[in-house]
Amino acid sequence: MSARPGSGVLGRLPDQRLIPCNESVTFLPQPSCRAEFWGRSPGPGARGRVWFGQGRRYSCRRSSTGASRTARQVRQRCVAFCEDAGVSVGSRTRENPLAALAALAGLLVAASVALIFFYVPTDADQGFSQRIFYIHVPVALTAYAFFAWGAWKALRHLWKREPGADLESYVAIHQGVIFGVLTLLTGSLWAKISWGHWWLWSESQLVLFLVLFLFYGAYFMLRYSVEPGPARANMCAVYALFGVVLIPISFLAIRLANQLIHPVVFTLQGPQMSGSMFFTFCVSLAAMLTLAATLFHVELAGKRLDSRLRELRELLA
Repeated sequence: MSARPGSGVLGRLPDQRLIPCNESVTFLPQPSCRAEFWGRSPGPGARGRVWFGQGRRYSCRRSSTGASRTARQVRQRCVAFCEDAGVSVGSRTRENPLAALAALAGLLVAASVALIFFYVPTDADQGFSQRIFYIHVPVALTAYAFFAWGAWKALRHLWKREPGADLESYVAIHQGVIFGVLTLLTGSLWAKISWGHWWLWSESQLVLFLVLFLFYGAYFMLRYSVEPGPARANMCAVYALFGVVLIPISFLAIRLANQLIHPVVFTLQGPQMSGSMFFTFCVSLAAMLTLAATLFHVELAGKRLDSRLRELRELLA
């Protein structure tokens, strides 16, 4: 994105330089951020526009006090927006951690699929259907992990008043619910193949995970029924902390169950599977955790960007 012909300076202005009202300024690289002001003087009433990202445009007006915005103030906001979107600001070739994490997740998922269908031996008892185990269990453990992470961030919000902890808790629980849905779907498919039923209410481990899933599903009903603010953040944090009690109960129910359909992977005697099966399981678990972490950071960046855009609209109103 370039400035209008003859409209002034193109590129990043030095810090603390006032932006004249007849200049257009473009910040590179993409997604570009451009601040443009026009008028006879940089005093009260000068109008302008600010672009952020892909074609989003917001009108702005200088404050009635006559205070001029400096290039540094505009640039800092621009950099903050681009960084929250997961885009490196500065050199186009600068390393992007989110892109690297996404690439790693894609690589691990591809390796996991290859190992599950082309490497690991077929189970002697359950046959080909046992391969669902390498998807179902890692997905379930990932759901547990993100429910726990959401509760930890909720504790940080209540205890340390950590900035952004409430939003991180929300996003983590959201990812936990997504992987909880995948757990229920893969578990039902496995149950249909092994038991002949999609669901058995007599299985305590199934019911307990469903209770955990529904509890955190209700978290969103609470969150969106209260006006945004400190009160909502505190209530949601307390709710998330109560739910963490269900995680060890649901996890231990699998170990206490007598049915073999939920095998125990780790015991005091070591992994209860062959070396190739254990290796495939570990790769699949790493793939699910990395994929969930990528989705977590993408959603978190989007939520932060949306919040900053709202702040910008209020600031430039």
